[in-house]
Amino acid sequence: MNYHGKDIKLFAGNSNRELAEEIAAKIGLPLGASVVSRFSDGEISISINEVVRGSDVFIIQSTCTPVNDNLVELLILIDALKRASAGRITAVMPYFGYARQDRKAKARDPISAKLVANLLTTAGADRVLTMDLHAPQLQGFFDIPLDHLLGGPIIAKYFQKKFESKMDDVVVVSPDVGSVGRSRKFAEKLDAPLAIIDKRRPKANVCEVMNIIGDVKGKRCILVDDIIDTAGTIVSAASALMDIGAKEVYACCTHGVLSGPAIDRIRTSPLKEVIVLNTISLPKEKRISKITSLSVADVFAEAIERIYGDISISTLFTQQ
Repeated sequence: MNYHGKDIKLFAGNSNRELAEEIAAKIGLPLGASVVSRFSDGEISISINEVVRGSDVFIIQSTCTPVNDNLVELLILIDALKRASAGRITAVMPYFGYARQDRKAKARDPISAKLVANLLTTAGADRVLTMDLHAPQLQGFFDIPLDHLLGGPIIAKYFQKKFESKMDDVVVVSPDVGSVGRSRKFAEKLDAPLAIIDKRRPKANVCEVMNIIGDVKGKRCILVDDIIDTAGTIVSAASALMDIGAKEVYACCTHGVLSGPAIDRIRTSPLKEVIVLNTISLPKEKRISKITSLSVADVFAEAIERIYGDISISTLFTQQ
């Protein structure tokens, strides 16, 4: 029995409406009646046009580009629903912005990821549901329950189906030392060997490949990361792998930020295909032939139903 709300309601901001509608369809519910607009001076205006008193409410909103607008939109939605006496409010954030600002890299740096976690709590969120935080230890930044879904199994199933009988010549490659743990888990799902690229980064968004650890000659290589932003790391890694004799190079990530020169870099790179999940909406100008988008709607829909029904989320991880 559910003790947190008499019924379930889904609301969405403007960041990824397409995914929100897909999740709602999987659950078999309409999105809540709300309007998210702006006043003439740019301030965000929220109107909740249905009763939410006592309801278990889920707000689907990625804090992707424009990050600050989407974050404030989410915070105001939470506040509006809290003041309307919602029974419980869950912030469903397929992509959690500011996650890369998780520590002080140099003197007087902010820890913005912790600030955002505090803002969500202060606004009135009772729990958070997200996918593939940049660093899993960010879960400790929250003083409310957080459920952390994994995108890797969705991508792994795609490659298993794509290669089928050709898995013998597949190698999973970590593009840097920081991604080794993620890449190792991905390699275990594919039952494939692991290679590692050791690189030096002289300045932001510029990387120099130094050494490749592992056998990739004549292999189909799959580069694994959580985020592809400007695509500099992935494209440099793909070029290095091809230079030493890789047969084909693929790349995959959970969050396709794809900012700045990313699309042009991918288009002209030796990458055969780039697989991303739709945690971030992919605008038309970024939908090039090399990029394949897979849906996370099934996973989020099941997680939302489990949270509403007070069923273990860890069981969902086991199924993945």
